[in-house]
Amino acid sequence: MASPTQLAKQFREVYLNGDWIARTNLKAEVEDIDWKLATTPVKKLNTIALLVFHMDYYVAGLLQVLEGGSLDIRDKYSFDAPPIQSQSEWEALLNKVWENAEQFATKVEQLTEQQLQAPFVKEEYGTYERNIDAMIEHGYYHLGQIVLQKKMLLDK
Repeated sequence: MASPTQLAKQFREVYLNGDWIARTNLKAEVEDIDWKLATTPVKKLNTIALLVFHMDYYVAGLLQVLEGGSLDIRDKYSFDAPPIQSQSEWEALLNKVWENAEQFATKVEQLTEQQLQAPFVKEEYGTYERNIDAMIEHGYYHLGQIVLQKKMLLDK
């Protein structure tokens, strides 16, 4: 069982500032690309911008629960991103992602060990710890996709 501090640290590593597992993180990978590259498709894959939106969709949804709200996110909407048509829109998305990620990690740090083991919204969804672990794993999964797509786009 991980502590709230450990989980928050692991979450920040994938989203904001780590390099231990993947030798990079989401912020490091997308900060240096512009909106045109972020929205350029690679074959039939989701664009980098769409993957970033998708990742934040879940972080924001779980953050809402950590802040005492309801779980309103649905898988079928997780790729329903508004089109990005300018650098300022891309930067606004990234700023939202970083803010949500830091708020999420801060809320995780504030959980008690007992809260980590409590059911997350419904018994069938598992514990808070399981859902936080899933956010970390989900982050690394899509980070890998982003890294590969970025390499493919820059090697053209």
